[in-house]
Amino acid sequence: MEREVVGLAMRAGQILGLPKSVGAIYGLLYLSPRPLTMEQIMGRLRISLGSASQGLRQLRSFKAVRPVYVPGARREHFEAEDQFRKLIGSFFDDEVSAQLDHAGERLGGLTKLIESEPTSNRAWLRQRVEKLEAVNANARRMLTLVSRLLT
Repeated sequence: MEREVVGLAMRAGQILGLPKSVGAIYGLLYLSPRPLTMEQIMGRLRISLGSASQGLRQLRSFKAVRPVYVPGARREHFEAEDQFRKLIGSFFDDEVSAQLDHAGERLGGLTKLIESEPTSNRAWLRQRVEKLEAVNANARRMLTLVSRLLT
């Protein structure tokens, strides 16, 4: 069972452009009835300290895992967020929104660059950039709708 859930989470992470280890860590923690230490995660998944550390850091930034206090334990323990609406909403707000912001900035730069192009090409280039800006604006609206549905 654990192997299947870890594999499923790993593939889901890859679809989102994340390293395999990030999905695997999330899958392991999601299925675990108790919080796990980084060392336990490394041992169960057979991943390096660097992969485990980087994966946990990335998952924490997405609010997909959180540290948990375990009485008497000196090492930090982690558990997975199991509220998928919250998890997906956080990912969209933090990651996708940042990418759309970056794309918007780059498109603004393209608009300025058009003036340095030969006059004969400017109208065609403006039209192309306007289409890209429309796609970015539509993606932003879609992100807003998806975020509202998830929260």
